Amino acid sequence: MDDLEHRYAQVNGIRMHYVTAGRGPLLLFLHGFPEFWYSWRHQLAAFREDFTVVAPDLRGYNLTDKPPSGYEVESLVADMVDLIRVLGHERAIVAAHDWGGAVAWGLAIARPERVDRLIAMNIPHPALMLRALRTNPRQMLRSWYMGFFQLPAIPEGFIRARNYALIEWMFRGMEVRKGSFTDADIRLYKEAIARPGALTAAINYYRAIRRSQGARLFRGTGMRVRVPTLLIWGEADEALGVELTYGTEEFVPNLQLRYIPRCSHWVQQEQPELVNRYMREFLADVGRV
Repeated sequence: MDDLEHRYAQVNGIRMHYVTAGRGPLLLFLHGFPEFWYSWRHQLAAFREDFTVVAPDLRGYNLTDKPPSGYEVESLVADMVDLIRVLGHERAIVAAHDWGGAVAWGLAIARPERVDRLIAMNIPHPALMLRALRTNPRQMLRSWYMGFFQLPAIPEGFIRARNYALIEWMFRGMEVRKGSFTDADIRLYKEAIARPGALTAAINYYRAIRRSQGARLFRGTGMRVRVPTLLIWGEADEALGVELTYGTEEFVPNLQLRYIPRCSHWVQQEQPELVNRYMREFLADVGRV
């Protein structure tokens, strides 16, 4: 990863860090919690020959600015709209996981003119997620931490305890394919979340849910995604049940769905070869893949 270019851009009032390489159509990678651009290391290496690959640190993470506000989905989508523009492109292929996937779904629904194709990984369509949090007792139990994160200060102390032991458990304790995360990987994730302000910013994504669920952003859209969409899902996800994928076609007419058995939430890091293959198949008529 040493030959990736590290750059900064002013987007939507903040200074955003990103890594980039390659030439061609823009392929934008959006990470989740509690990660940073590095979670896409396998995909950046695989697709840099055919695309301009860009992986930002999302608002509040790692080397990107950590403002006290702006973690509602409206602001996060605006960040990506501005980033695509600053990068000199009209549109992007957007590949995203976890919280990055929530932003990507929002971008594809509300600003489809900015998205060529959507690749979402282990993050359901927002309407299905909201439905599950209201009607699915199993998912309510899995999502207990969303309520815990509403508390002030206590979640930060819990995650910092014992040298961020919870961060290591989240990756290594949840992985199915053991050995997917090296000691160096874990160290980098801990260093990124330990940067001043980063942990609170990351938790603020969850705290902002109570203030906004994108009502204004999604008004008049029917929550429909018009662009071609690939949904990749590790079936052994402990945080998000596979049943959250059922019914996605109600909102996404042009959908391809790929399940990966015996794979955790960290799908693109745990099964990078298979994820990259599914991505290549989906993008076979784009670029030089």
